[in-house]
Amino acid sequence: MIRKPEELCKKLGLKFNNPQLFTMALTHRSASSNNNERLEFLGDSILGFVIAQKLFELFPGACEGVLSRLRASLVNQGSLAELARKHQLGDYLLLGSGELKSGGFRRDSILSDAVEAIIGALYNDQGMDASQQWILQLFAEKLKSLSLDNWQKDPKTQLQELMQSRKMELPDYTLMTMSGLAHEQTFKVKCTTPLTAEPCIGTGNSRKKAEQSAAELMLELLNKDTK
Repeated sequence: MIRKPEELCKKLGLKFNNPQLFTMALTHRSASSNNNERLEFLGDSILGFVIAQKLFELFPGACEGVLSRLRASLVNQGSLAELARKHQLGDYLLLGSGELKSGGFRRDSILSDAVEAIIGALYNDQGMDASQQWILQLFAEKLKSLSLDNWQKDPKTQLQELMQSRKMELPDYTLMTMSGLAHEQTFKVKCTTPLTAEPCIGTGNSRKKAEQSAAELMLELLNKDTK
């Protein structure tokens, strides 16, 4: 039995001026044409900005690449679905009969979209300050547990450790081309892993830099695949 949206709203510490916005945030496209897709689009942008701003404040010495990876670790699909499950959000989703039968209320993509849609709904209802306050409250534990110890490692090391943690073969780096004059050559390297069929190609003025570039692109791709 689907539980009432107002119960979840209270549980999340929210109070809407327009409760219909909150109900819409929980409505999947399989249930109605008046669904949460547009709110999810808006919430995704707001969430990314708020988390980026907080990370910028928390880690003043971190470079752009490290900040990007930290943000991706927080706002990916798996992370958002984890937060949704913590608050039993799936019990309140409004789904069509097909999604109900197939267990859509447990699916990471649907749960994470609903979290972002709630953020979009809150922004429409009360503005940026209220949205920021709730996002930081929602992510408080995750933000507190962050450390730069791992994120300051170079991309190749990070990717290698990721593969080792999953007991998979190490990434393979293949030199594709080497062009230019001796003092200003450009190297192109292809990185492949068992985690995705899609290779990533990096470039640099040395083979080592091209490999690092390819590894960084692969890490970004893997983060997107879990979002």
